[in-house]
Amino acid sequence: MTSHTTDLTDTTTEQDAAPASRTPSRRSPAHWARRPGPRALLAPAPVLLLVVVALTDVLTPDWLHVSPVMAAVPVLAAALLPWRATAVLVCAVLVITGLLQWDAGSCGHPDSNVTLGSLFVVGLTSLAACSLRQRRERQLRQVRSVAETAQRALMHPLPRRIGSLALSGVYLPAESEARIGGDFYEALHTPYGTRIVIGDVRGKGLEAVGASATLLGAFRELAYREPSLTRVAEQLDERARRHIAALDGASDTDGPDGGETDALFTERFATALLVEFPPGDPVARIVHCGHPEPYVVHAGEARPYEPDRPGAPLGLGDLLQAEPVAQSVPFVPGDRLVLYTDGFIEGRDRRGRFHDLAAPVHAHAGRPLEAMVAALRRDLLVHVHGDLGDDAALVAMERLP
Repeated sequence: MTSHTTDLTDTTTEQDAAPASRTPSRRSPAHWARRPGPRALLAPAPVLLLVVVALTDVLTPDWLHVSPVMAAVPVLAAALLPWRATAVLVCAVLVITGLLQWDAGSCGHPDSNVTLGSLFVVGLTSLAACSLRQRRERQLRQVRSVAETAQRALMHPLPRRIGSLALSGVYLPAESEARIGGDFYEALHTPYGTRIVIGDVRGKGLEAVGASATLLGAFRELAYREPSLTRVAEQLDERARRHIAALDGASDTDGPDGGETDALFTERFATALLVEFPPGDPVARIVHCGHPEPYVVHAGEARPYEPDRPGAPLGLGDLLQAEPVAQSVPFVPGDRLVLYTDGFIEGRDRRGRFHDLAAPVHAHAGRPLEAMVAALRRDLLVHVHGDLGDDAALVAMERLP
């Protein structure tokens, strides 16, 4: 439920290509290396420009001098190549320009000296810019590494299988450089069966990440402790309200007059969907907490499972007076359940049209589970042209024989 933008790194990988791509924590830098980016494709450009300018200067009449265009070579190299390669090209530009001037008989003339001096200054400036760029890139890699570590600590990798339940998931943060956001999910094997949660914290930035960590930690504790799934939802709502109260208290304290916070209470909440698969019972118990309804795939047909009595979002339970209710849906071998956050249905294309998740779920229902999840992810990115406006998470599960 955040509203920020991405470049999309696409920060998740194609599951058709690598099973390890099922969760964001299993992505590796090697995956990105397999896809050359624009910089890798443009890397030969400075050398090609150097050759073209040199040949043009040789083949054109003496009165036409194009050697000053050589100044573009170190500039391009600083943007595309490492420092050492840039330094080599700077030296090559100076040497080749000097040779061209000697060949034209203009070596030592004032205008030729000005040209060489200008190229020397441009070369030094390009080397400084290249050094600064590489330093920033190293800092960005360090930030990404920290973010990935935080993501692994916050959201554990989904197991491929829990008992007779196969799972696969995908996570696409809108803030691609951060690789972490306000959506979350978890799957646990408990004494009361397999329990799964997927949620979406309203907001963005560190507040959303902190709320996700609070709710995930609470779910991991409550899922093992509480026999009733509705009780788990009630306790999660209480934890969310405590978290909101703490944030509002901090805002009041930090305010200029110590008065009421500027943010409305209703601006802080999280939607969630809790699912339980009781052992030996071919059903799925679902508790809705203001979250988009899941899709149930049965016999190749996908349909949304809309609750009769949807509960309130986490953090708003006392305000809306809507108690969580567990509802059961048949879930026999071969059936699938698709949970998702609103990033999968609110992504817009360039005409402003929302992404229709129902159609691809139905179209890919016959594929293997991981292939289906990879296809759903791919369809979303194609629809939004790689420009997500919100975090997007999806978890699919299948009852095995």
